[in-house]
Amino acid sequence: MVHDVVIIGGGPAGLTAGIYVKRAMLDAVLIEKMGIGGQIIVTDLVENFPGFLEISGADLASKFEEQARKFGLEMKTLFEVSSIEDNGKTKTVKTSEGDIETKSVIIASGTTPKKLGVKGEIDFTGRGVSYCATCDGFFFRDKEVVVIGGGDSAITEAIYLTKMAKKVTIVHRRNELRAEKINQEHAFSNPRISFVWDCILEEIVGKKIVEKVILRNVKTNATSELKTDGVFIYVGLIPNTAYADVKKDEWGFIIANDKMETSVKGIFVAGDCRVTPLRQITTAVGDGAIAAVSAERYLEKL
Repeated sequence: MVHDVVIIGGGPAGLTAGIYVKRAMLDAVLIEKMGIGGQIIVTDLVENFPGFLEISGADLASKFEEQARKFGLEMKTLFEVSSIEDNGKTKTVKTSEGDIETKSVIIASGTTPKKLGVKGEIDFTGRGVSYCATCDGFFFRDKEVVVIGGGDSAITEAIYLTKMAKKVTIVHRRNELRAEKINQEHAFSNPRISFVWDCILEEIVGKKIVEKVILRNVKTNATSELKTDGVFIYVGLIPNTAYADVKKDEWGFIIANDKMETSVKGIFVAGDCRVTPLRQITTAVGDGAIAAVSAERYLEKL
């Protein structure tokens, strides 16, 4: 069987693309290596998605999925993609569960949190080191934690952690944050949050669990110790695009035009895994809609 479209990724971009291709009466299947919803399912609060004053990421993802299923989108989970073969008018998506033949592909596989690569990070992952406050925040009730980073993810997760932890220290390599101003205001006004500026994480130290971190000031080169029960790291994203043989930038994000067309005809991209100035749910949804319409028009020309 040859599908019209295979969508790789079950986050907002992929689900939106699914809604649009099914409304166009195309034969489509969405494949996802984990659970449907993408990274937003571990987001505590979303308050910048139009139509909802505030909603949990899990609830919003559930609404996306419900709408996609309403239009009959087939979804397969635990399908990990290893490569995409370009056969001209058809493509072969090679997965852990076998090959899938299709006329077009929409890549919406998102990103993975970047690791710092410092001493102790790997050793203490799951024993005090985390990349998801919503997932692991409960384990730090009434404890002290450190958040590494100064972007939106770091700041919103730090704010969330104050619901459980008695103290949250944000460590940032610069002397000002990169997060949205409203998120900065929330953080600065929160009595449980403190800041360490111009510092980077050098090492995570402990015996069986995290006990302290060693920081280095980027201006003076002086090191200092900070006792902590946990370390939450938010220092960037790695695109999940290793399987895609298309043109990418130096970090692996897929390059596309305004129609979401990649360097290979019949392969489109949407969401966080592409080169884009903004990675938000709203932009992922827009990308997904454009990619779906572009795929539909591509199929009409075949």
